[in-house]
Amino acid sequence: MNTPHTSMTIGAVARRVGVAIDTIRYYEREGLLPEPLRRASGYRSYDEGAVRQLRFIRRAKDLGFTLEEIRDLLSLSADRQRGVKAVKKRAEERLAAIDERIAELTRVRDGLEQLIEACPGHGSPDQCPILKALTDAEDEA
Repeated sequence: MNTPHTSMTIGAVARRVGVAIDTIRYYEREGLLPEPLRRASGYRSYDEGAVRQLRFIRRAKDLGFTLEEIRDLLSLSADRQRGVKAVKKRAEERLAAIDERIAELTRVRDGLEQLIEACPGHGSPDQCPILKALTDAEDEA
């Protein structure tokens, strides 16, 4: 069984978390993951804390948080006084941004669906409603 002091290579951690080795190195450079201890051989040595933190980062990314927002969440997770309230606020902000993006994508989808329905799929390109809408949109820009 792994203890908090279990030493793992970067490859073992990458496999356990399901990320690339280069991703772990990137997170270290970005300050999202602390620099690991080094073995006498110079190889990185990770513990269970690194695995937990990488899973946190990966799950936060899956929920749409940016790396800067994840950095903020990691910092807040250590704040015993205000952390939970602030984390909830960040999650609410992320949800609002996702809802806004869904509404935008729904508008785009509906518009594209209307264009597809209006297009007969044959005839002259200058009569194609899809091409006409794209051309008219460029003139408005």
